[in-house]
Amino acid sequence: MRAGAAIVFASLVVAWSQAAPAFSFPPFQQFSEKHSGRTTNCSMCHMNDDGPTGNGHGQIGGLTKDQLEQLNKARAALQPGSEVDNPILNKFGNEIVRKLGMQKVLELSADPAKLPEALGNTTDLDDDGIPDAQEYLDGTDPLNKSHGDPAKLFFINLSRCKLQIALAVVAVFLLDYGLAHLLKGLSIAAKTAEPK
Repeated sequence: MRAGAAIVFASLVVAWSQAAPAFSFPPFQQFSEKHSGRTTNCSMCHMNDDGPTGNGHGQIGGLTKDQLEQLNKARAALQPGSEVDNPILNKFGNEIVRKLGMQKVLELSADPAKLPEALGNTTDLDDDGIPDAQEYLDGTDPLNKSHGDPAKLFFINLSRCKLQIALAVVAVFLLDYGLAHLLKGLSIAAKTAEPK
C-alpha cells in the first residue's frame, strides 16, 4: 500500500510540475530574510534574480525544448541522490534537490526552518568555510566565497592563515630584535671611538 501511495504522489507531482508555469518556493526566501535580517532574492537557489517566471535567462519562458525536458526530469526527481540539472536552478538549488529529493523539498516548504537540518553541514559549494545550510540561515550567497557573514569569514580566514600570521609575527619580532641590537652595537661602537 505504501509503494502505491508513493507512485500516486509521484504521478501527481509530475503532472503538477508539467502543468505549472513556475516552480519556486517563496517560503524559503521569506524564512531566510526573516531569520537573517538580510534582503535575499531568488538567486540564492535560482538562475535568475527574479525567479523562474519570465522570459529571461534561467526562466521558464526562455528555456529551449531540451531545457524544458531537463526541467521536467528534475521536477520528477522525488527521491534523494538523483542527478539533477534543473535549468532554472543554480548549483545550490540543484544540490538541495539532489541531496533531499523533490518530495522532501515540497514537505519542507511548509516549514522552511527545517531545511538547514535536512541539508546538514557537509556541503560548502563556494569553499568559503561556511556550510551552505548556514549561508541559507545567514541570508548570504552560498555560491560566492566573498559573500558571507563578515565575522564568520574573518575567523575562518584567520584560522586558515594562522601559519602565515605566525610567521609574520616572528619576522617582525626578529626584525625588531635585530634592529634594537644593531642600534645598541652602533651606540657602543660610537662611544668607544670617541676620544678620551
